[in-house]
Amino acid sequence: MLIKPRYESVELKLLRFLNTRMNLSPKDAGYFLNLEKGYEGELVFDKWLENLSDNWLIMNDLLLETNNTIYQIDSTLISPDIIYLFEVKNFEGDYYLEDDKWYTISGKEIKNPLLQLKRAESLFRRLLQDLRFSFSIEAYVVFVNPDFFLYQTPMNVPIIFPNQIDGFMKKLNMRSPRQTNGTSKFVERLSSILLEESPYKNLPGYTYDQLKKGITCSKCFGFVTRINENNLVCKRCGKLEKISEAVLRSVEEYRFLFPEKKITTNAIHEWCDLIESKKTIRRILKENFILMQQARSSYFQIPPSKGD
Repeated sequence: MLIKPRYESVELKLLRFLNTRMNLSPKDAGYFLNLEKGYEGELVFDKWLENLSDNWLIMNDLLLETNNTIYQIDSTLISPDIIYLFEVKNFEGDYYLEDDKWYTISGKEIKNPLLQLKRAESLFRRLLQDLRFSFSIEAYVVFVNPDFFLYQTPMNVPIIFPNQIDGFMKKLNMRSPRQTNGTSKFVERLSSILLEESPYKNLPGYTYDQLKKGITCSKCFGFVTRINENNLVCKRCGKLEKISEAVLRSVEEYRFLFPEKKITTNAIHEWCDLIESKKTIRRILKENFILMQQARSSYFQIPPSKGD
């Protein structure tokens, strides 16, 4: 049973928007690609977890603080007697181990994911003690990309390789644990102390004038071109989308990038750029937002039911 779903991080969402609308520095572009690939890998692992029985409780992206140290756990499986912690990696290509150090096949040293896992496991054990809960813990690094290979892997390391995920899930399903009141209390307590994501960290600065205007594709994030009265088409992948849906996505993007700016017909018309008629923009806004009148101007506000 999924208790805490996974969402795109603020960092990933914002960098994705900026990557489409401006030229990121090589450093920021590389950081964005790493975030994107990591998130894709986590979604792959989520699909595997969907095969588990509902008796397993699943919590994703746990951001916690123990001993004044903040850490994150990608995926957590909870049963009455054992908790599984998973660090998910979407590495691609060949790697090797040497003296507990990890290298790409070209010899570039990378961070040791086992050390990252060990740190999170140790902090989580301490957290359980602080909360006065008693569970066994097993922690694993899971590699989800079938094109990953690790040379010189020692025996008995807490690693699940791509070809082992299916067998691991089958073993878990053979247990099919029954949840108890104690488990429910733990999930409730754990949920109450989760940290909110820290927004806008390690992100490039930007201004409105720097960003390319237009409507981006919901599938590939390229820019789209209008083809008729009702639909838009993406230049890159050919995806069709209703104009109203595309405009509302653009409003969401505008609000995310510029939360201090008001939603007005002129502002969204300029932001979308592609749609010639301001009447079309105003109609879509009136149908989905609340019109707020001011002395010589007006703006639109998000209805309570659609607010953040």
